[in-house]
Amino acid sequence: MKAIIYNFFIIGFLLLISPIYGQAEQDETQKKYHLIAHRGGVVDNRTAENSLASLKKASQEGYWMVEVDLRLTRDSVLIIHHDQNFKRYYGTNKTVSEMDWDEVKELKGDLDNKVLSFEEALKFCQESNLQVMVDNKIEGYDSSLFSKVVALLKKYERLEYAMMIGTDESTPYFTGKVKLSCTRQQLEDNMLKPDFNPKDYYLFSRNISKADVEWTRKHGILAVGVINAWAFKGDDKIKEAREEAKRLLEAGVDYYQIDSIFGFLFM
Repeated sequence: MKAIIYNFFIIGFLLLISPIYGQAEQDETQKKYHLIAHRGGVVDNRTAENSLASLKKASQEGYWMVEVDLRLTRDSVLIIHHDQNFKRYYGTNKTVSEMDWDEVKELKGDLDNKVLSFEEALKFCQESNLQVMVDNKIEGYDSSLFSKVVALLKKYERLEYAMMIGTDESTPYFTGKVKLSCTRQQLEDNMLKPDFNPKDYYLFSRNISKADVEWTRKHGILAVGVINAWAFKGDDKIKEAREEAKRLLEAGVDYYQIDSIFGFLFM
């Protein structure tokens, strides 16, 4: 299975052409998109997800933002790591919550990668002008811990544009502090609340229509399309991604969270 995944990444990496995008003023002759690199940056058969190398490649290839997966060690250190355990890349079945940071930071992956603390990742993003989307995988509600997340985003000047894919438990805390992902229905429900602020949320979906884009623009809400390889079930993931990108582009979506192997679709 791992070999299959690596072969898929190789194909995507060879096809990858760096687009030009960002926060600069748009050239009237060239459309520029805000691209968000899924799983911590540019990932391929030589570059592990959520690694310093993947963050560096995202910066080098001009991504506007990176999505990082947030987890918590046994001794309450925030790290960026997707899986519950360290089997993939590091070869150990121990879960993140079973290990202290002193143990975790000594792990060495099969792509010469190491686990980064959330703070290390944010420091690099600040230095490289990368914005941050946080996929919060921490269960439960802990206001003290969540305040630390916000404080770190603020410390490294990543809070203004920060986005979060949150949990139901964490939503009450982060609302109004970090822009939260929503479906169209969730947005419509939130709009009924007396304290609704469109800047607190963003539409996050694979299936954004032209009507959705018009609706979000009317209400001052950001729309972020999603193109992730895990969602494609067929043998030709590039073809499926191309079709999905075409639909979203025709709908008028300007922001995309993508696996980096699909970056060439936005040149």
